Amino acid sequence: MTQGCHIDVRFFAPPPECSDCFTSIYRLELTVEDGGRVVDWLQPEWGNLRVFSGDLPKAQVSGGSEVKDARFTVTGPSALATRFELGTTRMWGMGLLPLGWARLVQRPASRYANLLADAERHPEFSRFAALTEIFDGERDDEAEYNRIMEVLHRFDAPIADAERIRTVHAAMVELDLASVGEFAERAGLSVRALERVCRRHFGFPPKLLLRRQRFMRSLAAWMLGGMGRWSAAIDELYTDQAHFNRDFHAFMGMGPRDYASLPHPILSAFMEQRARTWGSPAQTLDRPGHHMGSVPKEPA
Repeated sequence: MTQGCHIDVRFFAPPPECSDCFTSIYRLELTVEDGGRVVDWLQPEWGNLRVFSGDLPKAQVSGGSEVKDARFTVTGPSALATRFELGTTRMWGMGLLPLGWARLVQRPASRYANLLADAERHPEFSRFAALTEIFDGERDDEAEYNRIMEVLHRFDAPIADAERIRTVHAAMVELDLASVGEFAERAGLSVRALERVCRRHFGFPPKLLLRRQRFMRSLAAWMLGGMGRWSAAIDELYTDQAHFNRDFHAFMGMGPRDYASLPHPILSAFMEQRARTWGSPAQTLDRPGHHMGSVPKEPA
């Protein structure tokens, strides 16, 4: 395997009626030198649909089963890292915010927490298999994007909990949210009601969601800050370095020093460009509807 690669990624704003359904829709072209493959680790994130044309990935959620040679993969909302290998390929990714999962998947998110699967073979996700046909026409970003939205619109349905999901999501991404009690108060719910909403639509209990937010703010700050000393990136809600280290092991399956020693050829470049063009380095840090009415900036 080689780590020499070139990444070209472009982000697309969803249609206005779906503005708070998607973290982003993006096209990524990866070119790896000498026919090799690169290795990287996906961080905890919301659910995703990904389709590939070219080299097909091999991936494994920490402690889970391996998926390989799938041209269409699905991941549920995650609180674990996913190791993947990938060579030269063209792919599209569709990140589903909690409201998007509720409207398109229409299944409890907790049922698919930390899921990684070949979507074409999965009984609940094979209905999206027409996404694999987006590469059948001309190789054109706008044409492929339009085919994606045509497929996804078939499964979009309104839900009664939409406003509650938006409110909980907006509260969850607040920077100074330190406890489940504060979370419930800002969302205007009882703790018990918040627990139900979070498990059903976000995949995890509220306490774990707050821990994931705190961790991802720290990891994103480190990756965008030059990947130097961890102390400069650790979120202020951590009590000390040991507290952060425990969360790092829980979410990534390794310590921060081990993670820092590994190459991150795709995620480091992807997060930098995502922050530059989309305004947020990681989908867990996106606010609901944060890109409403906006068009991502083309990279310089």
